[in-house]
Amino acid sequence: QPARPAGRGKKLRPTPVAEAAATLGLEARTPLSFKDPAARAAFAALEADAAVVVAYGLLLPQAVLDAPRLGCFNLHASLLPRWRGAAPIQRAVMEGDALTGACVMRMTLGLDEGPVLSRFETPIGPSETSGDLFARLATEGAALMVETLGALACGAATETPQAETGVTYAKKIDKAEARLDWAAPAEDLDRRIRGLAPSPGAWCETAAGERLKILLAAPEAVPAGAEAAAPGEALDDALLIACGTGAVRLRRVQRAGKGVVEAATLPSGALLTKGERLR
Repeated sequence: QPARPAGRGKKLRPTPVAEAAATLGLEARTPLSFKDPAARAAFAALEADAAVVVAYGLLLPQAVLDAPRLGCFNLHASLLPRWRGAAPIQRAVMEGDALTGACVMRMTLGLDEGPVLSRFETPIGPSETSGDLFARLATEGAALMVETLGALACGAATETPQAETGVTYAKKIDKAEARLDWAAPAEDLDRRIRGLAPSPGAWCETAAGERLKILLAAPEAVPAGAEAAAPGEALDDALLIACGTGAVRLRRVQRAGKGVVEAATLPSGALLTKGERLR
């Protein structure tokens, strides 16, 4: 995609793909959209054998899908037909899926509805964040795409239509979802925190009104005698927080305007003392 304003100075910043292309001496084209006939014509003029799409974020019209000789192929980070759409990695973690993976599919006009050429599965670890999972799927998915393109090149690839059952949609993450509700069960809060890490990051406010981003937590049992604690209440001086049911220990946090820190490195009571509440 095109360079966009970023950072405090809002200077135009190219995408990592464009930066890598520049380093390698490759041309990077960044059309605003393929609604422009000139952009479509320039793409067709490449006379490509195949096109690979990963996390592009723009819709491709039929003329673009038809331009490469073998077609357009998308690496999608889910086990289709589960989690079609914009945020498959985050939704899989937030919903507590035990397994995820990636699929190479032929692109069609329908949202992630095309037939699948290859896939792999991988478990989601109990403390794995969306960022952790993204890194793993990117590496393994790249290898899968190379393997699949090799099969396409020699006519050995097979395509399997997606099942009509089990379809779910991974809608784009809404900013409102990042605000934590401490009345939820500890297990739900743990999944939400991991699913939203590192971006946009789940958050709450301290009793003083300071915004606190929480990037990793872990469910723990409520200490004896603290069963009546209110949701959001600190149960000790080491960031054990009461939830609607159970409790979570905050592991990685970020204060407003500060860097990310491991909670274990903070002095006792530095952020929150026993009895104070997050909201």
